[in-house]
Amino acid sequence: MAAAIGGVVTCVLRAPIPLETTLALAAEAGAVRLLGPDGGLLVEARTGAADVLPFVPAAPSLAAARAAGLGFRGLKRMFHPICFTCGVDQPEGYGLRVFVGPVEGDDSGLVAGAWTPRPEFADADGLTRLEVVWAALDCPGSVAWVERGEGAGLLGTITAEVARRPPAGEPCIVAAWPLEASGRKTISGTALFSAEGELLARSHQIWIGRPVAAAA
Repeated sequence: MAAAIGGVVTCVLRAPIPLETTLALAAEAGAVRLLGPDGGLLVEARTGAADVLPFVPAAPSLAAARAAGLGFRGLKRMFHPICFTCGVDQPEGYGLRVFVGPVEGDDSGLVAGAWTPRPEFADADGLTRLEVVWAALDCPGSVAWVERGEGAGLLGTITAEVARRPPAGEPCIVAAWPLEASGRKTISGTALFSAEGELLARSHQIWIGRPVAAAA
């Protein structure tokens, strides 16, 4: 959907996406909607506002990102093991295995990890597909809040801009940081860097916390 619009794009997830179901894409000027079999709105993408995108802190070094990724909580206890982006049960080439954890010596809440996109996720030109770059930006924003003691949430809205898609095999740094929280809503910034610290992509995310289960 973002590829159909280009530039800065805002995607709003309105409802769960059904599997094994034929869906419809409806495109109009500056917007794309994903519709369910009953015509209900599932996802809406539209041209985003650049001023929504967060200020991006300096990237940690690749070595620091690799060390931080070893602290990803999902490596020691169940986090979301089947997730396409951060699932530890997804083998290389099937899932992205983007693992982020706290950066040593940083007290701002920054989490980071190293990630090298594989050829399975590249297009005919050898560049990582746009939807895969968006996916790599996704889960780290939740992890940034989990490390602050907040529960994991569900992504509601993401505004992202991709400046350069890395080719398969290029080592990258993924980073995320908490921005603000209000009630069940948490807001994160995420970024993808080259190993040298070049900003490749960034996003602003709004996460909605899962409601607390009612007492028995």
